[in-house]
Amino acid sequence: MTLMWPDLIWLALALPALVAAYVLLLRRRRRAPLRYASLALLRPALGRGQWLMRHLPALLLLLAVAAAVVAISRPSAVVTLPSEQRTIILAIDVSLSMSATDIAPDRLAAAQAAAREFVRAQPADVRVGIVSFAGTATVVQPPTDNRDDLIAAIDRLQLDRHTAIGSGIIVSLATLFPERAIDPEQTLINGRRGGPAAPVPTRPPAADAVAPASFNSAAVILLTDGRRTTGPDPVDAARMAAEHGVRVFTVGFGTSEGAMVSNEGWSVFMRFDEDTLKAIADITQARYFHAGTAAELQQIYQDLNARFVLERRGTEITALFAAAAAALMLAAAFVSLTRVNRYA
Repeated sequence: MTLMWPDLIWLALALPALVAAYVLLLRRRRRAPLRYASLALLRPALGRGQWLMRHLPALLLLLAVAAAVVAISRPSAVVTLPSEQRTIILAIDVSLSMSATDIAPDRLAAAQAAAREFVRAQPADVRVGIVSFAGTATVVQPPTDNRDDLIAAIDRLQLDRHTAIGSGIIVSLATLFPERAIDPEQTLINGRRGGPAAPVPTRPPAADAVAPASFNSAAVILLTDGRRTTGPDPVDAARMAAEHGVRVFTVGFGTSEGAMVSNEGWSVFMRFDEDTLKAIADITQARYFHAGTAAELQQIYQDLNARFVLERRGTEITALFAAAAAALMLAAAFVSLTRVNRYA
C-alpha cells in the first residue's frame, strides 16, 4: 500500500498523545473519593471482562482516529478488479500456410477451435470483432456481443494467398476507431512477394496521439503462422497502433521448425517471423506468445482471457479506510451507551 499524500501521515503522532491523555484522565479519576451505599454495587464492576468493557470505547475511538488519519493520507493499493477493456479484435491469419498439418487437424482448424473457446469465455459485456488477413485484410465480423454471430464468423474463415500482417493490424485499428481518419483501403494493396511495403495511413495528429497502451477499453490479438509477403510493414503498423494507445498481443502459431505447404502443384516452406511479432508486442507494450500445438494455443487464449477479464492495477482505497473509521466510531458510541444504560 502507498500513500498519495504521505505528509499527512504525521498526524498519526496524535495517537500517543491521545493515549497519554486518556491514562492521565484515569489517574485523576482514581484520586477522587468515591462513596458507595453498598458494596453490592461494586460486584458487577469486579467480574471478568469488565476491564476490557471499561476501556473498549476508548480503544475503538483510538482505532477510528488511526483509520481516519490513513484515509486523509489517500492510500492506494494494487488490487485485482474487472478490466476496463471491453472491445477485443481477433486478427487471424488465413494465408495458405494455415493449411499445414503439423498441428492436427490443420493450423486453421486448430486456430478456429481456440478462437471459439476464447469468444465463449468472454464476459457478456465484452464486444469481440473478427478480422481476417491474407493478401488483404477484411472485417469478417464487426465488434459485437452476440456470441452466435462471432462463432459463425470464425467458421466462415477461408484460406487465401499471401500474408499482409500490417494490413491486419491497421484494419483492426480502423474497426476500433470508425470515427477517425484511418483509411483501411490504403492497406489493401497486393505487392510482389518480398516487395516494398504499401503505404501506411497517416498517423493521428499530435493533438490526438496518446501514450502507448493508454487506451484501456480495447486491444488487438493477432495470430499468424507466417511472415509478411505483401502490404504495409508490420512494425510501422505497430507504431501506428501504439500512437492510438492500443496494445497488440501477438501469437506465433506453428512449430518452430516450420512446415511445407503444397497447393495446386506448388510447394513452399513456411516459418513464422518471430522477431517481427515480438517487435509488434514490444512497441505496443503488449506480450508475444508462441503456440506450437493446438493445446498450447488453447492455453494462450485462456491466459489472454484472464488478462482481459481481470486486471491488477493501483486503486485509491480512501473510501475503505473512511468507512472503517466511521464504523469504529459508531461501535465506540454504541458500547459506551450500553455501559451507561447498564449501570443507570
